[in-house]
Amino acid sequence: MTVGLPHYLVLAAMLFAAGIITVLTRRHAIGILMGIELMLNAANLNLVAFNRFSAVGKLDGQVFALFVIVIAAAEAAVALAIFLNFYNNFATVDVDQGNELKG
Repeated sequence: MTVGLPHYLVLAAMLFAAGIITVLTRRHAIGILMGIELMLNAANLNLVAFNRFSAVGKLDGQVFALFVIVIAAAEAAVALAIFLNFYNNFATVDVDQGNELKG
């Protein structure tokens, strides 16, 4: 049996679903961030898989995946800075405590 495009798409769909479930069920800020990273990795897997199985031999999928990885790293750095500031102010990273930030 050969591994084809549908196998990669099913794996990416499972990763994306796991990311959505993680984001919706976690109350801890780091867990939510991990769920977002899972969803971005599922998108990367789709980009690279479609590029691999396309008729054109260009590297477009890999380049887009590289951009997604760079954006995910920047997003993680900003989110961690926000979470550290939140922890310094409230001594917790429970996102339900964020309602005190409303003006």
